[in-house]
Amino acid sequence: MSKQNSINFVVTIILAVILSQFLPWWSIMVAGFVSALFFSLKKAAVFFVPFLAIFLFWAIYAFMVSNGNDFTLTKKISVLLNLGGNPYVLILVTGLIGGLAAGISALLGKQCSVLAGR
Repeated sequence: MSKQNSINFVVTIILAVILSQFLPWWSIMVAGFVSALFFSLKKAAVFFVPFLAIFLFWAIYAFMVSNGNDFTLTKKISVLLNLGGNPYVLILVTGLIGGLAAGISALLGKQCSVLAGR
């Protein structure tokens, strides 16, 4: 992992943690957008670095919150979503959705930085 990838990864997580204290779930998209706008990446890393950062952030956060109540709500939601009642699959799906949102917004951030001439 290059230095620029590492910087983008850390900045994305820090922004996501800070913004998630004040904004709704879509704050991770703002974090991906801003990190890609100011810390330019190349090729597929534009999508995959913010994707991985937010995937890990959301999966770990969901695990910590669910672990606090013995995965009670997570089990019920995973039954409703037809995931076999497995709370860990729901946590992975949660991370995947957050990662996709951040990765796509990072692509938009990269395109905006290209348009701005950075």
